[in-house]
This record gives sequence, C-alpha cells and structure tokens, in this order.
Amino acid sequence: MIFGFLESFNDSPLLLYLAVIAVACIGGGIPPMLERRRRRAIENALPTFLEALSDSVGAGRGLQEAMMEQSESNDGLLASLLSETLKEAHASSFEASLTAFAAKTRSSQVQRVMMLIETAIQQDSGLRDILSDLSRDYERLNDLMNQRETELSGRGMLIIIFVSVGLPVLIAFIVGLFAPASKGFQITAFNQTFSLFFAAASAVGVSVSGRMMGRLRDTLWWLPMWMAISMGLYLGAVKAVGG
Repeated sequence: MIFGFLESFNDSPLLLYLAVIAVACIGGGIPPMLERRRRRAIENALPTFLEALSDSVGAGRGLQEAMMEQSESNDGLLASLLSETLKEAHASSFEASLTAFAAKTRSSQVQRVMMLIETAIQQDSGLRDILSDLSRDYERLNDLMNQRETELSGRGMLIIIFVSVGLPVLIAFIVGLFAPASKGFQITAFNQTFSLFFAAASAVGVSVSGRMMGRLRDTLWWLPMWMAISMGLYLGAVKAVGG
C-alpha cells in the first residue's frame, strides 16, 4: 500500500527532483544556522563581560589582567575564545591579541568593542567608564535585536506554514472531496498545474520570509525543501481524499 502510494508520484518528476535537491541543500543550510547561533551567543554574553571588566578595572587591575581573570572565571564561548587568545598573546602585543580575539569571534559587535578599547588605550582614556557605557549600550541593543528576531521569526514561519502547508492541504481537500479520482474525474493535468503553482507560491513565501528576517541568502538553502513539501502535500492529500 505504501509503495503503491509512493509510485503514484511517478508522474510528478519535478517533485522527485526537488526532494533529492532538498536533501543536498540541507547540508548547506545547517552551517549558517549554527554560525548565527554561535555569534548571537557571543553577542548576548558581551554586556555582562564588559560590566565585569569595568568592575575589575575600577578595582585597580590592569585591562589584560582583568580579561585573563574573567576568561578563567566565566564559562561560555566568549570566555573560552578570550582565554585562548590571551594565552597566545605572549608572542605578540596585547593590542594584536585583542584584534585576533575580535577576528575569532566573527562578530561585528565584538570587533567594534575591541576597536574602541584599543583607541581608549592609545589615548589613555578612563577604561572603567567606557566599559560601563559600552555594557549598557550593547545590553539595550541586544535586547532590541532579540525582541525583533523573536517577532519576525514567528511571523516568517507563519507565512511559510500557511503558504507551504495550510493552503495546499486546504485546496487538496476541496479538490479531492468534490472531484475524486475514484469516481472517474480526470484531473491529472489540473493537479499537476496546481502542484506547480503551490511550489512557486512556496518559493515566494520562503523568500519573503527570509527577506523580512534579513537572512534571505541563508533561507534560500531551504527553498527546495519547502517547495517539495508543498507539492507533496497537495498531490498526496488529493490522492488520499479522492482515492
């Protein structure tokens, strides 16, 4: 029964091609997600790290000593990267180690902070107040970014689910109920046309969702998967309802 159901999709080669392409593209879509999660974990830990540095510098410790202390006493990726970089700083200057640390994080926020710290060191400015101000500023910035990401991610996923899942299933239920193949209705060409329409609609919906969240390039990796899901749900639901 299952194999017979799968064989019924033999007249939809595009669906089979998209399914194969989707499996291959998943391998390209996962690394950007992991990289972004890594970067946001570092950026969310940055305000607390800067506040601790400000307290240590205010207690009379040097910046390098304070950074070493925070890297050893804290957990997380930010602390581990800083500890690794400072251990390598014996072969270079402290400013060079700050630049290397910023490059390892691959975060624009950390790179800006390290650049400001280097400028403050060169100009002999008060690091305690600078670090405290940076901590408050980036805490507010990350709160706004997290709130925006949560809202847009929910709306973007709602668009994808509605266009790629809800709409094909709804139309397939109507077609299968009122024009079932078990009663002799010849609507194969109609179903093929509608399946292509839902694949195109799914591609547009995923693209709009990715553009809305500011991650269009990363979202394109998942485009074949959602197109295949949309086509498969429509054709499968029509066959299941209409017999």
